[in-house]
Amino acid sequence: MNFRNLALSLALAGAAAAAYGDAVPVPEPASEPVSLRSEPVALQTETLPSVDRVLVKKSERRMYLMHGGNVVRTYRVSLGLSPVGQKERSGDFRTPEGTYRLDLRNPHSDFFLSIKVSYPNEQDVKRARARHWDTGGSIMIHGMPNLMKHDPDYYLSHDWTDGCIAVSNSDMVEIWMLVPDDVPIEIAP
Repeated sequence: MNFRNLALSLALAGAAAAAYGDAVPVPEPASEPVSLRSEPVALQTETLPSVDRVLVKKSERRMYLMHGGNVVRTYRVSLGLSPVGQKERSGDFRTPEGTYRLDLRNPHSDFFLSIKVSYPNEQDVKRARARHWDTGGSIMIHGMPNLMKHDPDYYLSHDWTDGCIAVSNSDMVEIWMLVPDDVPIEIAP
């Protein structure tokens, strides 16, 4: 089972458990005998859009999944606690700006799934070295914290990360499934 299928299975199981308070409802027994013979079922399949680029516009608090020049999905995002300006060093709570790649998936993150942004790039390293600063790292696209310190609505309406790009858990499942490995991401002011 690949990471995407595993993540989807975990996400759906977690969503079901959360929705029912960890108790899954048991259906009532059928009053008439049920046939175990399978009937042909017409399946409707939706083709998932192809994504070849991700664009984040910090000032809009939006992430766009792109194919060619077309937007195929849009998500609301939360950013670092100090969202304005370029990330310059570790601990500045800014979300980086520039061109990167989505280069590593983590289904066991401290947050609901995460995909690593390849920050710092060459320009980020040069800028930080010139000032004798540590660039920081571990910038991710991720869902909500696994251990929440605030009400869930807080995370959806405030900038709260250390510099990452956060989305709702349901959006994170969709992003995880739609975005292939090693896709470019542009993070704009």
